[in-house]
Amino acid sequence: MKNNFRTAIGILMVSLTVSCTEKKETGIETSPKDPNVEFTSPAQVSATQASSPAPVGTEQAAEKSAKNTGPITTVALSGPHFDFGNIKKGEKVSHTYEFTNTGKIPLIISDVRPGCGCTAPEFTKEPIAPGKTGKVTLSFDSSQFEGPVSKEANVFANVEKSPIRLTFNANIQSK
Repeated sequence: MKNNFRTAIGILMVSLTVSCTEKKETGIETSPKDPNVEFTSPAQVSATQASSPAPVGTEQAAEKSAKNTGPITTVALSGPHFDFGNIKKGEKVSHTYEFTNTGKIPLIISDVRPGCGCTAPEFTKEPIAPGKTGKVTLSFDSSQFEGPVSKEANVFANVEKSPIRLTFNANIQSK
């Protein structure tokens, strides 16, 4: 009885090994390299994606929602970087970056996301007609800093290379 059981197990293992490593009509090897990886067919992936809602509240979902999928335009920027120079600790400073719509459709700034809470954005929320100018103002509170600092904000708009990165730096001096 033990010999029959061992023989059956041996035949089963050999047949599983052969069937799991055979190539299908697609020419793709179906044997997993890592036994902890679960393989899914393209049909299963499509069905899962169609029936599953997008993740909510994740950074990836936020990036996807801010990315424009509609018509794109072109823009000219007054300058993506600004140097405040020396400022006193606790001083609040701001700089306005100008965007000129050089395309043929309205420029829409959908969001401005600063890198940290010390920077507050304000921006043109109405569509900017071709040839017209819109603004993004970044206000910086230096009260928590000392010495040289560099900050950034991402501007999401209906342009090919969105987000547009705006930067500034300052040298915070003690009072």
